[in-house]
Amino acid sequence: MNHASSASSGSLASVTDVRQQLAAHQYLADDGLATAVFLAITLKRPLFLEGEAGVGKTELAKVLSTMTGGELIRLQCYEGIDASQAVYDWDYPRQLLHLRAAEASGEASSKATASLENELYNERFLIRRALLRAIDHRDGPPPVLLIDEIDRADDEFEAYLLEVLSDFQITIPELGTYRAKVTPIVVLTSNRTRDVHDALKRRCLYHWVDHPDFEREVSIVRVRVPQVAESLARQVAAAVESLRTMSLYKPPGVAETIDWATALGQLGVRELNDAVVESTLGVVLKYREDHERVREQGVAQLVKQAFDRGMTQN
Repeated sequence: MNHASSASSGSLASVTDVRQQLAAHQYLADDGLATAVFLAITLKRPLFLEGEAGVGKTELAKVLSTMTGGELIRLQCYEGIDASQAVYDWDYPRQLLHLRAAEASGEASSKATASLENELYNERFLIRRALLRAIDHRDGPPPVLLIDEIDRADDEFEAYLLEVLSDFQITIPELGTYRAKVTPIVVLTSNRTRDVHDALKRRCLYHWVDHPDFEREVSIVRVRVPQVAESLARQVAAAVESLRTMSLYKPPGVAETIDWATALGQLGVRELNDAVVESTLGVVLKYREDHERVREQGVAQLVKQAFDRGMTQN
């Protein structure tokens, strides 16, 4: 991380500051997203980002971590996730070793059961998972807690998360309640594979992250893949824009646009043509059915649209 270019959350005094700092870290946000980030930081409210996969939701949290200098703490959600994976767990092997050592030394027989339990259930044997690490953060700038793909988690975990995000505190029965001394910057993401409960959304500031418009996507490619000429960047952005209109099973996101431009740059490609698109389609489309649909509609037509659209200037 370049600490010289890091900006503390206190120095982000306006939406313009946020947008400029994001841009300085190669993330080009529109006014709506920059406003949402500014309000989330200043109001100390979680930011709920929803949108198609690959539009930059997770990347935003990573950039915020770099930008503010706060530690990135990532919780990847999945079906069946519970407190032992998300909040805390006990180091049972070490507890067992401690108990056996006490028995071998004769301490176990001389100590009361309550005393032994107090030794086993203390912070020495506590495994801090993502949520507890974020809440119990003590030094440095606020951490950035990324709760990624919350739509993959179960209703029960959502209910627990609602409680944590309401008060920024976690209770461990054996140790007591941990309260956040420094409120973390919280970013939740959802690909909308299912609806997240309204109660959780109400605790957050909400922003729908859409695919960027054509000119902004060209700018993103130019920033992230500077070795690619502007003409090729425009053709790639235009081709991806056309692909998104084809009712594909998995339309390409910004991440795929960047990957495609990077791959073409590595191959020394200067402009799109039918052969290049055919041979590199797997970089931008990840399902066979989508490849077939593109071929049905015509690779040549896609290339033509890319050239025509790429030549237009604002």
